[in-house]
Amino acid sequence: MRTARYVASAFIVFLFILFAFLGGFLLHDRLVGRSLKQPANTEEQFAVFWEAWTLAQDKFVDPKALDAQKMTYGAISGMLDSLGDIGHTRFLTPEELKAEQTGMRGEYSGIGAEVGIRDGQPVIVAPFDGSPAQEAGVQPGDIIVRVDGEDTSGLSLSQVISRIRGAEGEPVTLTLLREGRASLIEVTIVRKTIKIPAVSWTMIPGTSIAHIRISQFSQNAFPDLRSALTEAEEQNAAGLIVDVRSNPGGLLDQAVSVSSQFLESGNVVLEESRNGTRKPYPVQKNGIATSTPMVVLVNEGSASASEIFAGAMQDNNRSKVIGQRTFGTGTILSTFHLRDGSAVLLGTGQWLTPNGRSLRIDGVTPDIAVEMPPDGHILTPKQTATMSVKEIEEAGDTQLLRGIQLLQESATALSFNLHTTVPDRVCASAN
Repeated sequence: MRTARYVASAFIVFLFILFAFLGGFLLHDRLVGRSLKQPANTEEQFAVFWEAWTLAQDKFVDPKALDAQKMTYGAISGMLDSLGDIGHTRFLTPEELKAEQTGMRGEYSGIGAEVGIRDGQPVIVAPFDGSPAQEAGVQPGDIIVRVDGEDTSGLSLSQVISRIRGAEGEPVTLTLLREGRASLIEVTIVRKTIKIPAVSWTMIPGTSIAHIRISQFSQNAFPDLRSALTEAEEQNAAGLIVDVRSNPGGLLDQAVSVSSQFLESGNVVLEESRNGTRKPYPVQKNGIATSTPMVVLVNEGSASASEIFAGAMQDNNRSKVIGQRTFGTGTILSTFHLRDGSAVLLGTGQWLTPNGRSLRIDGVTPDIAVEMPPDGHILTPKQTATMSVKEIEEAGDTQLLRGIQLLQESATALSFNLHTTVPDRVCASAN
């Protein structure tokens, strides 16, 4: 009798796990009008899984820790991590899915930082401008060793993020490993509601250069950029520094629209499917800054849509890219909703630059490599609005400084060419 109950219970749990694994894929296949084909060796593979599940149920020292939902979610996360698209293709609980959707609207509660995975370790991709994380000194590339004293080495990305996020006003302590530092860094950050302006800008004092910062490609990126470019034009900006450092990305349509403001023709990005077919996303017409001299700033925290933007400027020969190699996040995510409100974000294709370079594999390598000094930090337009070029140099933002210098050198060369060629033309006419 006990054996029969055990077999029945096991069968029900097995079906629950199977549906959780395949629910999103079944939904997708119905949407595209075809049925899911079961792999020939499914029974054998799930036999091994079920064997491990049963061992955990029967032998684990703490029976109270056996939570079927947590175990299932963990299994799905591990399966997706095995695909190698760590930090991009991932599983989201219902709560994490809601937070993801809210974040794309430019507002959410937390510490204000994008977290990813690099070399199997949770890492800060980018702290957002004005966020508690940035104010606490968190930097791109910081490895998260512990969250509130809990070791992260055995946690999935979703688990790390869920421990970092929390209610507004509550503190969280991160233990960080930073390149170049011999000891670990511990920071306590008070969570708050984060409202992130997609675009901010200023004229750099003493120059005719506009410093335009795109913090993320959220829903307001395109209209905010149009406004910034219009205002910069009204203030006679002769050069543009478009800063997408520590920008974790965002929405494709915003990346295409933003990029199109600087390009007259060509493609912004190519979408490559798993079978190798490519779909171009052409430049949209009526860009308002297609000829103004510009440079683009990137770093290791520039990811996803930021890489699309930088790659488009580079491949269309529109702008020099200055800084450090970008993060390398180039898969095309499709959202598959599962029956319990959770979701699978699955890389169903990849982004290529207009010339066919893979962002997923290579990221964007800058035309001019500039490292930040250990004591340097990214300056925002709010800060540079009151700083001279000399003060920017003293603050240690070497990448921004190099952008200013490059634009000034270009303006000097243009002025020199005008002064030398005009007299030649006059003389020719006189002869």
